[in-house]
Amino acid sequence: MRAALIEAPGKVSLVTVPDPVPGPRDVVVDVAACGLCGTDLHILQGEFAPTLPIVPGHEFAGEVVGIGTEVTELAVGDKVAVDPSLYCHECRYCRIGRGNLCDRWGAIGVTVAGGAAEFAVAPVANCVRLPEHVSVHNAALIEPLSCAVRGYDVLNARMGTEVLIYGSGTMGLMMLELAKRTGAASVDVVDVNPERLATARALGCSRSAASAAELEQPRGWDVVIDATGNPAAIQDGLGRVAKAGTFLQFGVADYATTATIEPYKIYNQEITITGSMAVLHSYERAAALFAAGVLDPEVFISHRLPLAEYPQALDQFRSGQGRKIVVVP
Repeated sequence: MRAALIEAPGKVSLVTVPDPVPGPRDVVVDVAACGLCGTDLHILQGEFAPTLPIVPGHEFAGEVVGIGTEVTELAVGDKVAVDPSLYCHECRYCRIGRGNLCDRWGAIGVTVAGGAAEFAVAPVANCVRLPEHVSVHNAALIEPLSCAVRGYDVLNARMGTEVLIYGSGTMGLMMLELAKRTGAASVDVVDVNPERLATARALGCSRSAASAAELEQPRGWDVVIDATGNPAAIQDGLGRVAKAGTFLQFGVADYATTATIEPYKIYNQEITITGSMAVLHSYERAAALFAAGVLDPEVFISHRLPLAEYPQALDQFRSGQGRKIVVVP
């Protein structure tokens, strides 16, 4: 089969590899679409170097075309979306229900071969059967949505909060959509990309600007979410949190990124600084939300490129063009 392969830091190509064979409790998925994500850029940069070479792609959906000898939950022909999370189920964090912090954490498309290929193998436990009306060509959006749902789990969102989101790429826009549905009184969005800001306005954000300094909010925001991973945005956002407010680090920053905090202010104003890592007990809920229409795929997916253009798709994603880019094997 054809697959994208990140061979070494900075090096990605299209190769031919053997078709995957399912283990007893695995299924083989004919990949309909595979989304690109910031994590793919981190892999390309070599930040997960021990896993290289790797077939990337942790956001994918498709049709089951093969099942293991012990699989009874799914059948050939079923449409599924795949939770990429792989936990050991043995370490302390798995035992206390925090598998996303697993000491041996892994993921399809990060530590084992993923969905940037014609076919991918996945544990049956990681597959969510999709209802008939959900297109597998759009369902790659379920994985990033499940990360956004996890983010709101961490926030313990309250009714009537004033929210500020840095970044109106795919993840920032998903956080916008969830904020609107969790009772936020207002949701403001900042981004230096005018095209992306236009999408945030089309989705109904309260205010938008290239900088939070342009927005009149002297007491700050109850909830500030960084969906960029950009150090300047993170630093600015930490200073925009209202008393008793929360800053959520949701965007994936480079390993070397640092920011300065003011410990006295955190103490004196009871500010919470927290993070949200990947998926945790949120994939099935995201699939249900997606099936209910919480996102418009035509808004969120801006580009569909053939698998053969995976290297170019990575370049386009890195440049900030568009919103969600998916490759179609």
